[in-house]
Amino acid sequence: MMKKTWRTSALAIGAIDAMALSSCSFSGSGGSGSSSAAPGGSSSSGAAGGEAVSLTMLVPTYSDTKTSVDGVGTKARWEKVVADFQAKNPNVKITLQVESWDNLETVLKTKIQGNQAPDIYNGGAISGFVADDLLAKAEEITSPETLSNFQDSFNTNEKVGGTQYGLPLLASARALFYNKALLKEAGVEVPKTWDELLTAAKAVKEKTGNPGYGMPLGSEEAQAEAMIWSLGAGGGFGNESEITVDTPQNLEAFDEMKKFIDAGVTQSNPGSTQRTPMMSGFVQGKMGFVYALPPTVAQIKKENPSLEYGIAQPATKDGSAVTLGVADRLASFSKDQAKKDGVKKFMDYFFSDEVYVPFIKGESFLPTTKTGATAMSSDETLKPFLELLPSAKFYPTTNPAWAATDGALKSLTGQIEKSPSADVLKQIQAKADAAS
Repeated sequence: MMKKTWRTSALAIGAIDAMALSSCSFSGSGGSGSSSAAPGGSSSSGAAGGEAVSLTMLVPTYSDTKTSVDGVGTKARWEKVVADFQAKNPNVKITLQVESWDNLETVLKTKIQGNQAPDIYNGGAISGFVADDLLAKAEEITSPETLSNFQDSFNTNEKVGGTQYGLPLLASARALFYNKALLKEAGVEVPKTWDELLTAAKAVKEKTGNPGYGMPLGSEEAQAEAMIWSLGAGGGFGNESEITVDTPQNLEAFDEMKKFIDAGVTQSNPGSTQRTPMMSGFVQGKMGFVYALPPTVAQIKKENPSLEYGIAQPATKDGSAVTLGVADRLASFSKDQAKKDGVKKFMDYFFSDEVYVPFIKGESFLPTTKTGATAMSSDETLKPFLELLPSAKFYPTTNPAWAATDGALKSLTGQIEKSPSADVLKQIQAKADAAS
């Protein structure tokens, strides 16, 4: 039996403290809880010769019985996956622990400090753990067939220093939601470019009295709104080695957002508007256009099933297809080879279409696998999102300065309502530079 060891430096612990800022914000309203799906702890007796191996698994809650589309919830969903896996692989025992997103980082921090880091972990950014040599490589915990089945852009997003560590678990992408009834009343078509979107938003506001476009630049998710517009101008916020916020492309994007605000086509006070209450306005049929996520489809089904709406690709400067993609991942802190072998069996099982696709559908997210996307392509409401996945671009979460940048975007972007875009971009860049 090989004993696992981890080094617990300030860098690794600091990565946990930054997770709330740098994770993909998929957290739902579900509660927390833990479940021992099988007896066993973190020790291993080896996988060779058919001997048993015991694994620990730490995951967050995305939904509960009230918020999930099928009434199951994340905890019960994982319990079924683990139980079914163990029925097929009796020599691999998994102890499952489910926590709320609010508690996840604290629990992980405690486990790492106590040399009990999970063999299977579901969470947000992991670059800090890579820097401290805590994680197994992706190629060590899954087969080549499973690894190559992920969308290429998502695999690239899981690499740190050219090596992949995370396995993209579930994805989300932004798309343009529009109110069909309001567009018909305003006499406009679905836009593909910024100019078309502004024209359509003006018509909705003038002819229906409702906000033409919802722009949430409050602290809840201003970074997402800003990123969508920046991508539409061919910009972005940087990469693993450099944060680039104050650029000509991003200035063009911020100026375009400001143009919508100055034209009076958004909701009131866009600089301080939070995404969640604004989305409720769209769901109730009181807004022309918003950028939203796949779970919005489930929200509409529950809260206003009679709403006539459509989903299209985000509007961009020239009409080209691009979207903001986000993904949470599965990773492993295992150093013991027997445990890595056990984790590999679980990953290959979980990411098979017959197991993975129902899990993703139940959580109202998008699949990260190519075959999963094909299997879900018949769902017309998800089709626009699935078509956008190959063109997804991501936050530079592997850059150590991203957490500070993310915080600056959330707190400062809304100032474009009353201040020059160039000044706001310079302030955000300064925060990023100070953290680099």
